[in-house]
Amino acid sequence: MVPLLLLLLLWGESLEEQPGFELRVQESVTVQEGLCVHVPSRRSDATIYVFRMERESMKYTYKEKMLNLQVTALTEKPHIRIREPLESGRPTKEDSIWHNLPVASNDPNKPTKGETQGRFLLPDSRNNNCSLHIRDARRSDATIYVFRMERESMKYTYKEKMLNLQVTALTEKPHIRIREPLESGRPTQLACSLPGACKGGRPLTFSWEGAAVGSLDPQNCSSSELTFTPRPGDHGTNLTCQVKR
Repeated sequence: MVPLLLLLLLWGESLEEQPGFELRVQESVTVQEGLCVHVPSRRSDATIYVFRMERESMKYTYKEKMLNLQVTALTEKPHIRIREPLESGRPTKEDSIWHNLPVASNDPNKPTKGETQGRFLLPDSRNNNCSLHIRDARRSDATIYVFRMERESMKYTYKEKMLNLQVTALTEKPHIRIREPLESGRPTQLACSLPGACKGGRPLTFSWEGAAVGSLDPQNCSSSELTFTPRPGDHGTNLTCQVKR
């Protein structure tokens, strides 16, 4: 497994990128607060190259002289720039991302930021799949992120393929599904769901309101599924499902 990290990019700077790697990722994603989003992403590694010469009708490939591209370990030291003079007791801002834990990693032994643990998830990258899954998006998550790959002594940062995550207010409306046609005197079941919500996120609280359910036990109106028996007088009345976090 190739350890893959997702780092928070601070102050718009990152380490120098090395050639030979490619990352395909959606660079701007918008999600509503409290919902989930899946950011598909795949990477490709460096490989072996051959030289080819073409001149008029002559074409020749130098198969005997191939270029094996190797990426050496990163030895450049992070540089810290102080934006303002140091003063005792006054916090300073550092430009290096290496002073911060990643927000997600597929290495179980790699510590990550506490506020994103269990919410920012990266899969096993053995199939070059480095898609990011975010649960329970928060306003504080809105910023720019950068992907970083580490394998043995090789470390590589995709500074040209960054993820700009935007989190907007929750405006998604609940969806009510009727399992079968409504018929007076016949028990029926309704299901309420919130598009964009996912398992593992913050629990949802459901409530049903309307004349058709006014006589039901309140506990029966606190689930995502509602079973009730419609009456002739319920025709044309409103039945509302509310979802809260």
